Amino acid sequence: MDVKTAFFYLFSLVMLFAAFRVITARNPVHAVLFLMLTFSQAAGVWLLLKAEFLAIVLVLVYLGAVMVLFLFVVMMLDIHIDSLRQGFWRHFPLALGIGAVISLEMAVVLFGGFRAGEAPLIPETVTNAAGEVVQYSNTKVLGQLVYTEYLYPMEIAAVILLLAMVAAIALTLRQRKDYKRTDPAQQVRVHAWDRLEIIKMAPTQAPPPAAEPAAATAQELKQ
Repeated sequence: MDVKTAFFYLFSLVMLFAAFRVITARNPVHAVLFLMLTFSQAAGVWLLLKAEFLAIVLVLVYLGAVMVLFLFVVMMLDIHIDSLRQGFWRHFPLALGIGAVISLEMAVVLFGGFRAGEAPLIPETVTNAAGEVVQYSNTKVLGQLVYTEYLYPMEIAAVILLLAMVAAIALTLRQRKDYKRTDPAQQVRVHAWDRLEIIKMAPTQAPPPAAEPAAATAQELKQ
């Protein structure tokens, strides 16, 4: 066993363990942390397959942005774990059946649709359109394929993701009732008599009696 194979098994075992802990961890924060570990190990597998661009994107996008956002959202939300666990065993047979069907389909695809073969050889240098010999770049080749042959699928996927983001915002947008909200249009149309009204009211208490003059001292009387 060479070093590359050893690293592949190491990354794969850690990734499988972390993925299993994602669905078995009771604390949602721990589940998010295990999911971040899963993505980091998947990035290591991509590096072993010489797909450096995909590994960097996986680390920057998922670990650096998406998973950190998930972590902050999970920590800020008031999630009641006990209420989430209610009805678990009642729906467990259905979940087990769906999981078995998915596992069977994946087994059929993996063992029947793919054949193990030799890995394609990646050249160290290639010849560009100008006839110059340049170093082979996996990222450059991927970019050329994405923006030439797969341009329309990429645009369609971008539009679908945009629609999904807008739909998620529209579905979760609710007006909060725990704070006061002002309407700028009403503030512009307001008048002075709408804001202040002077009302004459009868006094509710009698005025205090006038203060009596202080008694003169004996010295003042003698004078």
